[in-house]
Amino acid sequence: MTNFNRSTLPDTVRSNGATPNPWWANAVVYQIYPRSFQDSNGDGIGDLKGITSRLDYLADLGVDVLWLSPVYRSPQDDNGYDISDYQDIDPLFGTLEDMDELLDEAHKRGLRIVMDLVVNHTSDEHAWFQASRDKDDPHADWYWWRPARPGHEPGTPGAEPNQWGSYFGGSAWEYDPKRGEYYFHQFSKKQPDLNWENPEVRKAVYKMMNWWMDRGIDGFRMDVITQISKVIDKNGKLPGEAGSEIADNPVGEEGYSSPFPFCSDGPRIDEFLAEMRREVFEGREGYMNVGEAPGITPARNEHVTDPANKELDMLFLFDHVGIDQEGSKWNTVPFEVKNLRDRMTEQQEAVRKAGWASLFFCNHDQPRVVSRWGNDSDRGSRELSAKAFGMLLHMHRGTPYIYEGEELGMTNAHFTKLEQYRDLEALNGYRQRVEEAKCQSSESMMAALALIGRDNARTPMQWDASKYAGFTAPDAPVEPWISVNPNHVEINAAEEFDDPESVYTFYKKLIAMRHNSATIAAGEWHLLAADDEQVYAFTRVDGDDTILVAVNLTDRSAALPLDVAELLSDGVNESQVLLSTYDAMHSVKSIAHGELARWEGVVIQL
Repeated sequence: MTNFNRSTLPDTVRSNGATPNPWWANAVVYQIYPRSFQDSNGDGIGDLKGITSRLDYLADLGVDVLWLSPVYRSPQDDNGYDISDYQDIDPLFGTLEDMDELLDEAHKRGLRIVMDLVVNHTSDEHAWFQASRDKDDPHADWYWWRPARPGHEPGTPGAEPNQWGSYFGGSAWEYDPKRGEYYFHQFSKKQPDLNWENPEVRKAVYKMMNWWMDRGIDGFRMDVITQISKVIDKNGKLPGEAGSEIADNPVGEEGYSSPFPFCSDGPRIDEFLAEMRREVFEGREGYMNVGEAPGITPARNEHVTDPANKELDMLFLFDHVGIDQEGSKWNTVPFEVKNLRDRMTEQQEAVRKAGWASLFFCNHDQPRVVSRWGNDSDRGSRELSAKAFGMLLHMHRGTPYIYEGEELGMTNAHFTKLEQYRDLEALNGYRQRVEEAKCQSSESMMAALALIGRDNARTPMQWDASKYAGFTAPDAPVEPWISVNPNHVEINAAEEFDDPESVYTFYKKLIAMRHNSATIAAGEWHLLAADDEQVYAFTRVDGDDTILVAVNLTDRSAALPLDVAELLSDGVNESQVLLSTYDAMHSVKSIAHGELARWEGVVIQL
């Protein structure tokens, strides 16, 4: 459906700098977290057949691309982001035949499928890693193996090659008795980092990617792809390693230094991404590749996504979703409109001349925006703030990403006990900070988990008001793998589908506007009211066409910023209001009074 009935973006409107404009320039992507989307067989875990059964819902919503979080064979240490076989489907999710059926049925509906790909690391159960444990095997140098620090007994505290800590807690080095050496893992100890310095590693990765592209998928979303190039000295030694010419950073409050500065946007990342483009994507049409990009600045985003440099189509930047964190991820600070506006302005300005932006607030690693920055305390506030943040995001220049349930205004889980969480990062973080390093109180950590923990996004999709929210049958023999949010009785797709005032209906309008307006999809973006404490405002311009967007991102009424008021000095009529988080007449009256109500957002044709 969706690709068959939306307008093509004319080349007279510049998108990322390519001619002709890429098909995804006015597309909308929908992320599916398979284990939480739809369970078709009653085992409490979502699966591929479940996704296939919901394709009509997604086509009706109007999205163009489905991004699937990993469904490859995996021990599921990190919910599939630890892959043990890239060319098979994990039995939890189905079979390769189920994947082929999903592709076929999606393509019939004009929906494209982008698969999540994790090639910074594999599972420690992958055949490559198991082979690398033998120093004489051809795979011996496929991972970052290092001997114990000189003068220390291998496997004892302090013998690790350097002081790096894992982002999931504990040391970033794990001792392997079989090989007698340590391997490096930025994430879980069951997720050893691949050594991209080895050309054989890269060849194997590209071969696998081509296998999937030939099978009919439409591209990849590449997990932490900007972590694949590490800083090493001329002798191949990592910072802080014995004999290295590069000093490590100081140890932090948890007892470790961070590998992040030395593993993010590394010295060979452009080389590796350009090589990947040549080996996998050159000569193909109709694909999309996007990279998760921790450590990438907006300025670097322009370079990587500039089509002239032939690297990636889009990147996910993270500076804007870190505005409520200070120091540690688990040290949260209040949301401020100005901080969000400053970060997103940098992202928009960086790709003004070339390159492209990914637009997101939510995904499988981020909490629900309506609970994080909005107000989910009552139905009215929840719906208004969900619409406000949806409008803000989708009216920017770039490609918007909707995370499953975001279109319903789904909220955080509001868990109160540690045993309700399933996420490795959350459980390890609690142990590391509260129990071991004792650098954070239990109360503070639990509050942080409730606000920004990843499991907030991973509770089952809320399809209806039945016992398990329609995610699995009410009489299923097994409960869902993680608790259903109790508010599914009020917040669900069945309740919202035919409601003209629902968050779901609002998102349908946002998607249709991007499909049908070249100005919204790719017109110039110009910031207004750069210092306003409540209202985030900007214009979108394509030639003589100008659209004003103004959104009050607070729970109290706000005066119209002066430069917004000047643009509206002749007044506004209902026909000019393209969209409102309330209704057109409400926004006309608000503007006449020189204000916006709480969570009031408006898109106006000037």
